Amino acid sequence: MSSPPAYSFSSDNSDFPYLIEAVMATRGLKIVVEESRFQDQLRNKGFGDKEDSEYLLKPYEALYLVYTKRLILKGIRNNLDFDSLIELILKHDKDILTKFLIYRDLRSRGYIAKEGFGFGVDFRVYERGEFEKKASRYIVFGLNEGINMKANNFSVAIEQIGKMGKEGVIAVVERRGGIIYYKVAKTRFIEKKIMAQDNDNNNNIDF
Repeated sequence: MSSPPAYSFSSDNSDFPYLIEAVMATRGLKIVVEESRFQDQLRNKGFGDKEDSEYLLKPYEALYLVYTKRLILKGIRNNLDFDSLIELILKHDKDILTKFLIYRDLRSRGYIAKEGFGFGVDFRVYERGEFEKKASRYIVFGLNEGINMKANNFSVAIEQIGKMGKEGVIAVVERRGGIIYYKVAKTRFIEKKIMAQDNDNNNNIDF
């Protein structure tokens, strides 16, 4: 599988003082950041989480950091590049490319996204400048263009998001990799902004 085409990134991605180093565990998809200086750098940017005694990156976070050339990921024998990493993750997670495309897009626009609440491909998304200061404002969940979702399942998800006091947003991944965002209510959704992935002149969207 070929790497997605590169496009411009916001300044949020350009001020890492040095490359991060992480290790892919021999079992599963555990991506471990061992050195505290790397952990601090990632934490300041909203990447990764401390789980028990280890600092771990989610697979889509690792993909993004490898893609933006911020991460050296050590495998059993060699360092893993983007293509080899996504091939490995696909064996465990068939939705990883959808997750990566949405995560990359949100990051490029200055949003910090964290693991969601199990609505499928979903993220908790923080308003700019509010990570670690306020709770996440949005729940963004992804759908691939042309994939049908049962109305009942959709309605239940939106209702649960509303009960959390958050705003629901659908991120539709187009066949060519672009993302369209829709803000949703209980039984309807309203298109707020259309964004093509190759539109480098508009780095701000409002959900």
